[in-house]
Amino acid sequence: MTNYLELPLKEIQKKIKNKEIKPLDLVLEAFDKIEKSNLNAFITLNKDAIEEAKQLENMEIDNPLFGIPIAIKDNIVTKNLKTTCASHMLENFDPIYDATVIEKIKQKHMIIIGKTNMDEFAMGSTGETSYFGPILNPWDITKVPGGSSSGSAVAVASNITPLALGSDTGGSIRQPASFCGIVGLKPTYGRVSRYGLIAFASSLDQIGPMTRTVYENALLLETISGTDEKDLTSSEKPVPNYTEYLEKDIKGLKIGVPNYYMNEAINPEVKTKIEEIIDQLRQAGCQVDYLDVFYLEYAIPLYQVIALGEASSNLARYDGIRFGHATDTYQNLEELYKKSRSEGFGKEVKRRLMIGSYVLSGKNANIYYNKALKIRGQMIESFKQAFEQYDLLIGPTNTDVAYPLGTKGDDALKSFYDDLLTIPANMAGLPAMSIPVGFNHDHMPIGMQIIGNYFKEETIYQLASYVEKHRNLESGKTC
Repeated sequence: MTNYLELPLKEIQKKIKNKEIKPLDLVLEAFDKIEKSNLNAFITLNKDAIEEAKQLENMEIDNPLFGIPIAIKDNIVTKNLKTTCASHMLENFDPIYDATVIEKIKQKHMIIIGKTNMDEFAMGSTGETSYFGPILNPWDITKVPGGSSSGSAVAVASNITPLALGSDTGGSIRQPASFCGIVGLKPTYGRVSRYGLIAFASSLDQIGPMTRTVYENALLLETISGTDEKDLTSSEKPVPNYTEYLEKDIKGLKIGVPNYYMNEAINPEVKTKIEEIIDQLRQAGCQVDYLDVFYLEYAIPLYQVIALGEASSNLARYDGIRFGHATDTYQNLEELYKKSRSEGFGKEVKRRLMIGSYVLSGKNANIYYNKALKIRGQMIESFKQAFEQYDLLIGPTNTDVAYPLGTKGDDALKSFYDDLLTIPANMAGLPAMSIPVGFNHDHMPIGMQIIGNYFKEETIYQLASYVEKHRNLESGKTC
């Protein structure tokens, strides 16, 4: 088996340009790695990838991503390639159109290898709620890989593909990126079109890049960003050339560390790594201060009310008639609805939909949902005040490193706390990245989160590039 996919992206592209390798070699290597892998990172493989790679052989190479394999989270629709959301409800859904981000990567002549496994309908933080079985962490297969973009994180971390797309509602790109030791970015809400992303919580969802390096991440974000007339929430702001910011000096950057992100819930080893980075940044000429960002402690209840309320509305369409699995045995219409949804959805999804339906029912909408929106607005204002003084905010991505499979399956609330530090960026619509900064005593990856101001992803990349260069970390692990 060749190992071209373990090379840096620039090296792979150089070999393609010099005719040392063909895109077909990369596709065959990816398929071979998937076949030999025991990580359960993929649900559906793109069998047309081989023919697509052959068609590129005589084409002119016109961009740095030409012929590069990419993995796609299975809640992003792909024409003629099954999109299941890792659910029995959509097990046989074969879309007739491409999401906008898929159209963009196809325009760059990238090759989709397959659709990655995930927590069902993006509901989960461990990669264990999938109808197709749990995904395993490539650093230690007894540990969770994080969620819900688990398969995409694992595909990148194990060098099956150098690039992947995930989606982030409350941390679903950054949290598995941290647990798997890769770079994952949730862009500003509206930076990337959500057209073709199967909705979980529409006011929070965002598609983003998951890669081995900061350079690869910046390149992929450039590709998928931009306004889209099919998504009215997408921004018309011009897309910068993010890669131009990677070597920019960080001296003079003002960086804030929210006190909440260094609280007693943070594992001491994780906190120590972040403190090491803080010292390093100060030596590099950055101003780094601790500060209070108010209302962060309400992140979990806000998420439970807003995200689950929106989910109950978005997933109401899967009733066995209009969309999704339909039961074979029923006596009347009510029984058709009940059985189709009971059979189609898994335990975690049903639990969240029940909560969401409750908070939107009757007077509860005012008691819970509208109140949550007000507190969300106050959290946003607190972030805005912070960014009047600082260019970036930093802290741990997670309170701890990856933990053993099955640890939190007995408690409905435990898994929400995996996203304790990531949810606030979604609530505010801010861009945020997880970047690996070290390992704990068991050699499990530790991630640092960098939160930027609205549409200032380039500043995140500027700092992340410095941190990556000076931490000298191994970018992935073959398993």
